[in-house]
Amino acid sequence: MPLPINIADLINRRVVENARVEYKGDWNPEPILHSICAFANDIDNWGGGYIIIGIDEEDGMPKFPVRGLEKNSIDRINKELLQKCNLIEPRYIPIVEQTTFDGKEIVVLWVPGGPDRPYKCPVAFPTEKAKKAEKAYYIRKMSNSIRANALEEKELILLADNQPYDDRANLMARVEDMKSSLISEFLHTVGSDLHRDSLRRPVEEIAASMRLIGGPSEMRRPLNVGLMFFNEQPEHFFPYARIEVVDKPDPTGIGMTEKVFAGPLDRQLRDALSYIKNYIIKEKVTKISGQAEAVRIYNYPYDAVEETLSNAIYHKSYQIGEPVTVTVTPERMEITSLPGPDRTISDEDIQNRRMISRRYRNRRIGDFLKELKLVEGRNTGIPTILRAMETNGSHPPVFETDADRTYLTVILPVHETFLHPEAPEVKTPVKPKARKSIEEIKALILKTLDRIGDVPTSELAAAMDYTKVTAAVSKAIKELMAEGKVVYSDPEHPRSRNQKICLVEDNEDE
Repeated sequence: MPLPINIADLINRRVVENARVEYKGDWNPEPILHSICAFANDIDNWGGGYIIIGIDEEDGMPKFPVRGLEKNSIDRINKELLQKCNLIEPRYIPIVEQTTFDGKEIVVLWVPGGPDRPYKCPVAFPTEKAKKAEKAYYIRKMSNSIRANALEEKELILLADNQPYDDRANLMARVEDMKSSLISEFLHTVGSDLHRDSLRRPVEEIAASMRLIGGPSEMRRPLNVGLMFFNEQPEHFFPYARIEVVDKPDPTGIGMTEKVFAGPLDRQLRDALSYIKNYIIKEKVTKISGQAEAVRIYNYPYDAVEETLSNAIYHKSYQIGEPVTVTVTPERMEITSLPGPDRTISDEDIQNRRMISRRYRNRRIGDFLKELKLVEGRNTGIPTILRAMETNGSHPPVFETDADRTYLTVILPVHETFLHPEAPEVKTPVKPKARKSIEEIKALILKTLDRIGDVPTSELAAAMDYTKVTAAVSKAIKELMAEGKVVYSDPEHPRSRNQKICLVEDNEDE
């Protein structure tokens, strides 16, 4: 059965953390069963894991070229796998996909966190001498499957009734509330081979293949994560499961704008990020002399905003009817979600921006967001935010919460260049000149000619502080000529290029 993930991305660990992928060069049932049990126990709520059979591991990475499996061994492996999984208590069967990679046959086991944990399995398989094998609980530590100690066994038992909310069946919804079109779109986006089947199979079958259905067989119900991603209006089931972006350019609220982004979680996240990128984020470009590339500075670096908002969607509790809020002021951007960080993160770690969580709140939401490449891998989000702010020349982010960890606010300070923008150039308004009458212009012409002598009309106008020979100046000259007070220097050729305006001698005597 095809898995709801791109196999090439899985093998090369592009969307799944290293600790959640295990490579086995060949079928070796005992250690593989221990790893199945460990992934199913999912002690840290990572979301389980994957076991890839047919690819060797070298220094924690897949070894190429791929070894592959003999084609005639696949049926035998499937039969033995089912037989061995019957030894797990309670019974647990992973989802299996047989596929081809680099021209070689491989088998991929998808082992999601189980709903009936804790699980235990034989430490060693029964033999003729020891027909009853010892069974133990197995968990994941780093990239290894190990036997749980006494303290870890108690922790597993305490987790039995603490299944993550996003992985629980929603008794108020029906399987049909998940839309096949949204499921197909997701599978196409991540490049899953299951996409082709989703176009012709009923939504219940595809949802079951993706582990999106729970509950007893007589009352199958969608899991919460299925409604969050594959229902057009998740708020019907999870009040205020949305993002609100508020832009407050003034503390009094003047000019404030508010946008609400709802719908499937991945859609509302993309839409909110697109809005922030286009309408909130500003850029300043400075050209440096002698340098080919200009310096670009942003009020908020997009990578930091993207990672912060994505983490808020990932880690928010959907049992609390409050939205994720983004508040933008001239000084900063605040992104708030409820509740706050897990108590495994100390106050000192929060102050020092070392927020490394051992356990995830929403293991399935994280898987979907990672497959859509909307969030980073395990515990790499904070370093991404810090790096983006530093590269932009911004002050580092601030993480705020209260003593009861009821909320988390991430504050991204605005870049100082935008906090104190250069003052706009203030130009002193020029008082318009009072319009002169024709008589005033005529008197000015006579005075100017007396001062500078015979000049062309254009120079006369310039000497009178005119930018050009205006209609009023031309009219004044004509009237002065009619009155006999000025004449052309060459009356026979009034349009000559060398023509000048001359003051009449009799007028000079006056």
